Amino acid sequence: MVEWIRSSGLVPYEEAVAFMEARVAAISEGRADEAIWLLEHPPLYTAGTSARAEDLTDPGRFPVYQTGRGGQYTYHGPGQRVVYVMLDVARRGRDVRCFVRYLENWVIAALAEFNVTGEIRPGRVGVWVVRPDRPVSADGSPAEEKIAAIGVKLRKWVSFHGISINVEPDLSHFSGIIPCGIRDHGVTSLVDLGLPVSMADLDVALESTFARVFGSSASCATM
Repeated sequence: MVEWIRSSGLVPYEEAVAFMEARVAAISEGRADEAIWLLEHPPLYTAGTSARAEDLTDPGRFPVYQTGRGGQYTYHGPGQRVVYVMLDVARRGRDVRCFVRYLENWVIAALAEFNVTGEIRPGRVGVWVVRPDRPVSADGSPAEEKIAAIGVKLRKWVSFHGISINVEPDLSHFSGIIPCGIRDHGVTSLVDLGLPVSMADLDVALESTFARVFGSSASCATM
């Protein structure tokens, strides 16, 4: 059983981390069900285990939190759906890379509900969209922008942290960091793509596609 939790308002980051750590401990000890928590944070930056100091370009802009999740710097704030995944990876194959692929494919499936084609790129964790309305890159390839970031941490094979999907955040807030250490590509959102998608709309898409992705018998090799 997976419990779905939705929080209204803006959840302080410290409270979210405390909740996740307690829930992960309870899951690993068999005292609680797995959980997926849908929320929003006030504006802040988080630094993953691979974060580089030079990628925090405006350190005084918003609070910065060091976190044990994978990845580099990312932004959280109003208008962005944060999806914290507290799931038992041990019973899903004990393969962290495979688990991340499932998260990516879950985001792609949810975006497809709005006719948005999300894509993954080698060496770039997260989900990207091609922007034919933007100038081409220096090498002549179509412009691409990130719509979702992924960074997880495991404790006793139970995951926490997770996914952030841009619905309608203030995209200028990303300018205080080099998001995920990638300088050559920008960020976008569902509303920036011209889609009047609400947070509730995205929640419905995430819940309806979760079982389809995680309930599949397909292996990572076939994704």
